[in-house]
Amino acid sequence: MSSVGVAVITHSAKHHLPHCLPPILQSSLKPRTLVVNSSSNDGTVELAQELGAETHIIPRADFNHGATREAARKLLGTEYIVMITPDAYALDSSFLETLVNPLLHHEASIAYARQIPHNGANFFEKFSRDYNYPNESHIRSIHDLSHYGVYTFFCSNSCAAYRNSALDEVGGFPTGLFGEDTVAVAKMLHKGHKIAYVADAVVKHSHRYSLQQEFKRHFDIGFSRKDYEDLISAKEGDKNRGKDYVKTMMKQLMQKEPHKVPYACVQTLVKYLGYQMGRRSTNAPLWLKKRCSSQDFYWTSNHYRDSEH
Repeated sequence: MSSVGVAVITHSAKHHLPHCLPPILQSSLKPRTLVVNSSSNDGTVELAQELGAETHIIPRADFNHGATREAARKLLGTEYIVMITPDAYALDSSFLETLVNPLLHHEASIAYARQIPHNGANFFEKFSRDYNYPNESHIRSIHDLSHYGVYTFFCSNSCAAYRNSALDEVGGFPTGLFGEDTVAVAKMLHKGHKIAYVADAVVKHSHRYSLQQEFKRHFDIGFSRKDYEDLISAKEGDKNRGKDYVKTMMKQLMQKEPHKVPYACVQTLVKYLGYQMGRRSTNAPLWLKKRCSSQDFYWTSNHYRDSEH
């Protein structure tokens, strides 16, 4: 039987664990489940152990989205690895089997789940999930670049499964500010692997961001994508998908909640400014990058210091 590991990357996530862990621990796959915690003192580790998961603690200064996941998959050492965040709640205990099924049947080397909004989500939270996570499953390869554009490389480590041998081929998850999933997927697709979107594997996962949070998040996206834009290059880059996102969103708003159109315009501008500023901040002063980023801890982390030398 194939071995499956699940890495749950946490910080101050005690309140999420009763919703996140049981569907994983109850899976018929009997996965080895590892909760990695970046030294929060809220009881996350103790509750994870109580629920039946293994735990691993790292110093906050050593946390990095890519490097921490890379360390977790090596600690688990399973044939397949599932990355999940604690705020992603599976609808049932069969989601794990459904998610890894394309990998077990050698249809793909990566698979990611459908994300739906949490209860009480607003229009913007719901729209982003509906737009990025459609109702029907599909499989993509590098040959679909002309059809899907930059979306070809789309994946989310909020809930995604990988064949570990395929990750090994590309050196695993990269160290960086943001987008370790996108970079790893792009490298694997360029090597001939495929990615499966599994619409029947469903988790609740959404966020309500303020305008300031939107700016900072898109600063991080822009900063990171500048580094790997050659890897995920499509004829129009992110532009076509971004334009279609805004166009579709505005159309739906006009039909459902027209009073929110002015806010949507401001939100779109804030995202665009954050993204463009991020792209242009490679050589910006450290204080400015810390101020504009959603991950101020990254700029004083050991991984960032090492990358600068």
